[in-house]
Amino acid sequence: MKYSMEMDPKISAKAFGRALRISTKHAIEICRRINGKNLQKSKAMLQNIADRKNSLDGKFYTNATNEMISLLESAEANAKAKGLDVNKMIVKASATKGFHFSRPRSRRKLAGQTGRMTNVQIMLRVA
Repeated sequence: MKYSMEMDPKISAKAFGRALRISTKHAIEICRRINGKNLQKSKAMLQNIADRKNSLDGKFYTNATNEMISLLESAEANAKAKGLDVNKMIVKASATKGFHFSRPRSRRKLAGQTGRMTNVQIMLRVA
């Protein structure tokens, strides 16, 4: 999989979540909220949403929020491994549709269950 954004590898770190079992619509909404913000502020905001202290337009997006937190932590670990200052990192995030799959449920039902996947890209760069 290719990243949709390209940044200088010397001052950036990235993480890619492929085929996540979360809603694409929810992931896009969360990416819009954290895009361009400081890493620490983004993690704190998502943690408050996961703990149900705050909400985004009255919704909590629990599954998508937990996946985004794990991706942010992964990108932060990548930045630390490169020796970058994580206190000055800015988040760039994007979410796109992944593949669809269907599986049969039983002999009585003709229509099976359809699963949808989401791809999420998170890049951190030094401000």
